[in-house]
Amino acid sequence: MKNDQLFDEYYEKSLMQGGTACCPGCGGPTFWRMALEVLGPNTILYGDGPCAGCATRNIKLPRFGLHFSFVADGATGIVAALAAKGREDITVVSGGGDGAIGDIGFGKVSAAAERNENMIQLCIDNEAYMNTGIQKSGLTPFGAWTTTTPQGKENQKKRIPMVIAQHGVPYVATASVAYPRDLKAKIEKAMGIRGFKYIHTVMPCPTGWRFNPAKSIEVVRLGVQTWSWPLYEVENGVLRLTMKPDPKPVEEYLSTQGRFRRLTDEQIEFIQKQADNDRERLLENDGKNIQF
Repeated sequence: MKNDQLFDEYYEKSLMQGGTACCPGCGGPTFWRMALEVLGPNTILYGDGPCAGCATRNIKLPRFGLHFSFVADGATGIVAALAAKGREDITVVSGGGDGAIGDIGFGKVSAAAERNENMIQLCIDNEAYMNTGIQKSGLTPFGAWTTTTPQGKENQKKRIPMVIAQHGVPYVATASVAYPRDLKAKIEKAMGIRGFKYIHTVMPCPTGWRFNPAKSIEVVRLGVQTWSWPLYEVENGVLRLTMKPDPKPVEEYLSTQGRFRRLTDEQIEFIQKQADNDRERLLENDGKNIQF
């Protein structure tokens, strides 16, 4: 069979059309191709806030998008409509970026979590307001350059997954496109759980992070290997680490990205200590109930 025939068959079966409006190297299309393989056709998507959400415009599924300050609210309405019709065979997925989830729409996400709405809430985290000019968000990491923090951000990144876990929801997880099996397993598990499920996935952004677009997977893999982006899940309050790599120095991760080029040796040492402390705390609580 010729290559063009193979491509035609692939895209005919795929839930995502070819092409994308995302920047070269963006993790958005990669994430959605992986996610859709698990979610399947009985899925409704809500949300189109992050620039990685541009990939959802090519998805061949029902999709609704309002301003990203309405993250989780619109999906709540869809969930209610499906419940009124007695439809329990459809998965509702609500997506938003780090700005929508961690800043502008956090109260609405928190309210949906408190109500335990039956949806999967995604955070597509590229660690800044990339689609409006690379401004810093509450999820921008310490020391990172953005257009509003030209000397590097002075504050820590918000730990949104842990905050959501404290709402007592049935499932919270972190994910990375560099680890497809882990990512797909978490989405599949979330689909089998009733109630509010939260998945927080890192989204490599060559434009905002300042790296070669061909290195996207390599960069976010280093994020996991240095424990800058730990992979874990919290199911019914119990924390479980899904990856426990031997830690590489955080400098290996930071040095791949131009947004960290202004860091001093003291700042790199501080970031390393934070990563070490976070790793030790996660390992200490692995397998334990962390809700209190």
